[in-house]
Amino acid sequence: MPYANPDALVSTDWLARHLDAPDLRIVDGSFTLPGVKPTAPELYAERHLPGAVFFDIDDIADEQSPLPHMLPSSEKFAQRMRRLGLGDGHKIVVYDSAGLVSAGRPWWMLRVFGHRDVAILDGGLPKWLAEGRPVTDEPPLPRERHFTARLNTLLVRSKVQLLDNLETGREQVLDARSRGRFAGEAKEPRDGLRGGHIPGSLNLPYDELVDRDTHTVLPAEDLARRFAAAGLERGRPVVTSCGSGVTACALAFALHLLGWPDAAVYDGSWSEWGLPGDTPVETRTR
Repeated sequence: MPYANPDALVSTDWLARHLDAPDLRIVDGSFTLPGVKPTAPELYAERHLPGAVFFDIDDIADEQSPLPHMLPSSEKFAQRMRRLGLGDGHKIVVYDSAGLVSAGRPWWMLRVFGHRDVAILDGGLPKWLAEGRPVTDEPPLPRERHFTARLNTLLVRSKVQLLDNLETGREQVLDARSRGRFAGEAKEPRDGLRGGHIPGSLNLPYDELVDRDTHTVLPAEDLARRFAAAGLERGRPVVTSCGSGVTACALAFALHLLGWPDAAVYDGSWSEWGLPGDTPVETRTR
C-alpha cells in the first residue's frame, strides 16, 4: 500500500541529491517547550542542514494573542516568508531536530497560507546525522522572494467551532497528546491548565506515527491501522488537536500522506480549551 501523496515526504537520499537545486529551500522547523534547554534556536545555531533557514513558530505568530504561537495575519506571514527567502515557485522541505514532532507545524502553516509545494524530510535531523551527512553552524544569507499569502480557513478551527461541534458531532476530533495527558492522569507541561480532553474526542499520540529507531514515518499500511485503532472513520471530516497546535499538525500530515481529505487543526488546542472556564472536559478514556 503506497502513500496517496508520496511527494509530501522526501527521503534523506533525495534531499542530499537536490541540496543545490535552485528552487529548493530547506526549513528547520524545530521547537521546544518553554523551559526546555537547549532551545530550538540554540539547536539550530549549533548545527543545521546546509542552507536551512530557521522557522521560528513563536515569532511567526499572532503577537496579540495570549495563546502560544497562534497563526499570524496573512500580511505578517508573507513578510516573514520573504525575509526567510521563501516564496512563490519554491519547493520547500521542512525538518526538525527530533524526526516528526514540530516539522508538521511549518508544513501546515505554509499550506494554510496557500503554498502547496511543501514536504517533510523523512527521519528529520536524526536520520540525516546518523547517515553522516553534512551540517553546518553557518547562518544562510537568504535572498528575499515574493510570497503570496492566501489564508485557507478550511484548514483551521477555533474554540467556537469546536464548541459547536459538540452539538453537531459533524467532525471527528483527534488529539495528538500522550495517553496520560488525554486521560487527565499526567500533568500538563503548561501551568494553569486542567487535565483531560475535549468530550467525544479520540486519541492517537503523535509519536506513534514513526519508527522509534529510525524516526521515519510508518508505512502507509501501519499508519492506516493506527488511525483505525484510534477509532477514526474514513469519510468523515477530521480536526486534529494537541497541547498548543504543534503535534496536531503531525497527525494532519500523516492523514494527508494517506490521502484523507485535508484535516483541519484546532489552532488553540489544549492551551486554550484546557484553561479554567466553561469549556467542558472529559477525563475518562474509551
